[in-house]
Amino acid sequence: MMHTVLSTSPDTSYPRLVGDIGGTNARFAMILGAGQPMVAAQTLACADYPGPAEAIAAYLADTRLPAPRWCAFGIANPVSGDLVRMTNHHWQFSIAALRDALGLDVLQVVNDFTALAMAIPALLPGDVRQVGDGAARSGAAIGLVGPGTGLGISGLIPCQGDYTPLAGEGGHITLAASNREEAALIDWVGNAYGHVSAERLISGQGLENLYLAHASLAGRTVAPLSAARISEQALQGSDALCVQSLNSLCAFLGTVAANLALILGAQGGLYIGGGIVPKLGRFFDQSPFRTRFEDKGRFQGYLSQIPTLVIQARHPALLGAARALTRQAQESGL
Repeated sequence: MMHTVLSTSPDTSYPRLVGDIGGTNARFAMILGAGQPMVAAQTLACADYPGPAEAIAAYLADTRLPAPRWCAFGIANPVSGDLVRMTNHHWQFSIAALRDALGLDVLQVVNDFTALAMAIPALLPGDVRQVGDGAARSGAAIGLVGPGTGLGISGLIPCQGDYTPLAGEGGHITLAASNREEAALIDWVGNAYGHVSAERLISGQGLENLYLAHASLAGRTVAPLSAARISEQALQGSDALCVQSLNSLCAFLGTVAANLALILGAQGGLYIGGGIVPKLGRFFDQSPFRTRFEDKGRFQGYLSQIPTLVIQARHPALLGAARALTRQAQESGL
């Protein structure tokens, strides 16, 4: 769901500020006029600011661009009313109060993966990299999944010649095992957390959990490693446990992606975003992801025809936020 707050009679919609706020970083850019590209894209650490108002103020002060009139940003959180409390960060705020504090005419806040989904129709061929076979069917539903600080899930449903984005919290579905090893991993993590959501094993924290779980099940005692360090050693091939852990994340992701593709009938393609997979390159191509994606028994043939595409564009969620404002302007008759 998206939530929009408008003040009365805005005289113009430009400049427009667009953003993408995750559990770790906040990214912003400006659009100065109609038909102009985004400029001055910057990434700020969320931990450096008490809230989004301060982060946006710091961005505007640094860029010295004209004050925005309209703004839209995606945020890693459900958006169902005026009050927003982030799931993977301590920020909470009123959308109306934030609009007023920033002096905006329009402020639109959407779930971050809803914003990313809105960017998909505008992506160019060079903005994605296909993993495995399959070809997209025009006009069909599209799925989107991506691990980062958390696990985002969304999609696009065809509607009157365009697409309607989905806003949900699919990253918190209960994770299922596909074999005994995965069942043991889930059981180990369940002893620590109780409910094992997909996000518990398919995210940065999930990769750290997988590393400790694999070590424990192998009878090894290891010190915790950061997700960045696990990924680094796995990509270098310098630590077998790190390789095993990252392959497990990719396999679990394949299962969840296939489930999403079946639920949506995503014959328009299954897109993969987030902060982890686009950095894996060839490792992801050779991982169990695509095999697991197609491993659905009687529906293997159905899934084998669906392309899986890694989003490689810079700041695609900002593009989605920009498209959300364009849609808002069209609906307002501007």
